[in-house]
Amino acid sequence: MWIPLFGMATVVAASNYLVQFPINEWLTIAAFTYPIAFWVTDMTNRWAGPRDARKVAYAGLIIGLILSALIAPVRLALASRAAFLSSQLLDILIFNRLRNRPWWQAPFLGSLSASVLDTVIFFSLAFAGTGIDWLMLAGGDLTAKFFMAGVLLLPYRFALRHILRSAQT
Repeated sequence: MWIPLFGMATVVAASNYLVQFPINEWLTIAAFTYPIAFWVTDMTNRWAGPRDARKVAYAGLIIGLILSALIAPVRLALASRAAFLSSQLLDILIFNRLRNRPWWQAPFLGSLSASVLDTVIFFSLAFAGTGIDWLMLAGGDLTAKFFMAGVLLLPYRFALRHILRSAQT
């Protein structure tokens, strides 16, 4: 259980740091690191089940709260944590419902759904009413998350094979 907890802590810390580095006007580097949090949750769910996946998500929430309190304005910190917890729990729910379908459906569809929820919650709470074009920011962020959901299927498949082999021995 320590490996997924460390993985989630690393992803949350990296994303909290990397969000300050823009790629362009509508995208930061964190848009490519944050989706790995869904991968960590999905791997935990596949390996240990939804109960442990929720523990990993709650650990990520706590780590994120601490880091956000140190480096982010209150409005962004609250928006980030609300989006994180909601989207992680949705990912776990969808993954668990699809876990017996073809190998790629649970992680891919869970991540896509969770990415939409995360993006809507975060950008609407963080930037609505500020004059910032948050719909453009949200669109760039969501596009990156969808891209990463597809890219992360390859390491998911590799890790899944390893888990299945380990279970057989």
